[in-house]
Amino acid sequence: MKNIGKIILGVLVISAVAYRLSAPRNKQETKKPKNIILLIGDGMGLSEASASYFFKESAPNFDRFTTIGLIKTSAADALVCDSAASATAYATGVATYNGAIGVDMQKKPVPTIIEKIIPMDISTGIVTTSSVMHATPASFYAHAASRRSYQDIAAFLPTSNIDFIAGGGTEFLDKNKREDARDLYKELEDNGYEVETNSLPNKISEKKQAIFLAEDGMDKMLEGRGDFLPNITKMALNKLSKNKNGFFLMVEGAQIDWGGHDNDTDYLITELLDFDKTIGVALDFAAKNTETLVIVTADHETGGFTLATDDGNYNKIKPTFSTGGHSATMVPIFAKGPGEENFGGIYKNTALFQKMMDIFK
Repeated sequence: MKNIGKIILGVLVISAVAYRLSAPRNKQETKKPKNIILLIGDGMGLSEASASYFFKESAPNFDRFTTIGLIKTSAADALVCDSAASATAYATGVATYNGAIGVDMQKKPVPTIIEKIIPMDISTGIVTTSSVMHATPASFYAHAASRRSYQDIAAFLPTSNIDFIAGGGTEFLDKNKREDARDLYKELEDNGYEVETNSLPNKISEKKQAIFLAEDGMDKMLEGRGDFLPNITKMALNKLSKNKNGFFLMVEGAQIDWGGHDNDTDYLITELLDFDKTIGVALDFAAKNTETLVIVTADHETGGFTLATDDGNYNKIKPTFSTGGHSATMVPIFAKGPGEENFGGIYKNTALFQKMMDIFK
């Protein structure tokens, strides 16, 4: 009986120790984040993401994620969506028509996640390799019936109160090029922005920052854009992380999509690898700032991109395209950080908005 008692006591002690060791870990796993970094690879389907495993010399940063899901991308009015409808779904939680920027099916404005969290004293940022007025970034701060209304979209920027804005789009800000002759540079400055149009600033500003380094989209990687996206993402994170209340940063690798539209493998792959490098910047930041959730997804797939065999050679890959437009395939979503468990599974694009908003409530 004494031996049995000792065995029972030993089991209880071991169980107690195991519980004590596991409790802090479980507590950390369920900890609520205060920062979200949302990276959108425009046009990046599962095949595009898979390409990083074959065309990058080292392991891609996708390998670092521990939660993966799939997002259904259809628009409210079409099986195949465009960037405007998809980004509006992500930014507002509302399903809408292709071409809509922050409006519903009746073309009425719907509040974006950025507009909802700024009054909570949460910092916000938008970074892209397209113009800031392009469909994906625009859907997070503007409201327009048509994605082509670039000048109208640009007019939302001065009063947007976004803390950090970076990308292209100078032609939509210049009073000499605008139909209404509004000087949006001056309006930005009047609303507390430090505006830069020549090069990346050497340091972050105490003011809100607006950086526009191209007339429309930024140069391609193949044309020498270099490390603009990873570097500007680092700068944005350094600035936004100064807010103890948290931040939301949307980073877009816009030109993966453009390579898909052009059916240009080199264009697509170089943009994808640049995006992967930027994902690494976000994950490295989150590793040091543990209250940060990193989410990577796409708005849709472009090009019907496939990693096919080269004439039946199973040891050689020949990327191919089936369309110059978008496809209806689901897109991957990757998440890492506190709360990541809420982002796995298969769900509609509109669900991502509520999942992110639940973090900031």
